[in-house]
Amino acid sequence: MNDFTSNYDRGSGLTGINVFASVMTRVYGWMTLALLLTGGVAVYTASNLELLRLIYGSQAGIWILIIAELGIVMTLSAAINRLSPATAVILFLIYSALNGLTLSTIFFAYERSTIYQAFFASALTFGGMSLFGYTTKRDLTSLRGFLLMTLLGLLIATVVNFFMQSEGFSMLLTYVGVFLFVGLTAYDTQKIKQMTYAAQTTGDEATVGRIAILGALSLYLDFINLFLYILRLFGRRSN
Repeated sequence: MNDFTSNYDRGSGLTGINVFASVMTRVYGWMTLALLLTGGVAVYTASNLELLRLIYGSQAGIWILIIAELGIVMTLSAAINRLSPATAVILFLIYSALNGLTLSTIFFAYERSTIYQAFFASALTFGGMSLFGYTTKRDLTSLRGFLLMTLLGLLIATVVNFFMQSEGFSMLLTYVGVFLFVGLTAYDTQKIKQMTYAAQTTGDEATVGRIAILGALSLYLDFINLFLYILRLFGRRSN
């Protein structure tokens, strides 16, 4: 720690004291920008009939979107250490824009007031759990296996219910989804905090940048999924 601080006091980059603040500021900054981009693209797409026809006029357009989004997430997750921070940022923002195209359909499934209420509830829930994950002294690593198994089970059950079309089972999966991404928000926030130790050890500005983008992606995905599940609950109440 002393070597790290002394090296960076010479002007080569961040000081050890500032690493945590720098990483978390960038994480939430990039995440907020990504959410604004997603929301802006979604609103614009929902009001543009030509763009909607281009995307949803055939199954090819939908599959291209899905494959592109999965490809970007997999690239960022698996190859983050080989990407420059600038490239990682560009890919993250492209993914956010593509996700906006996909999420534009919620404006046809729900009333705007319901969407805004769900977003506000999601923001409060996310903020509270992220704060808990950052400040708690409890090690949440033990939850990793449970959360991953729950996520896998939720994915499988969702596919099964696609064919079953059970309203009651769908409601159960919605509640499971909310609790799952509430837990993942706290877990991922603590994980990002722990990852900053690597930046302190290496004293590398590029490492700080990569951690920030990977952390922003994780929390962005947590927020989007939490929002979609809460939106389902709010939507059901309005029916």
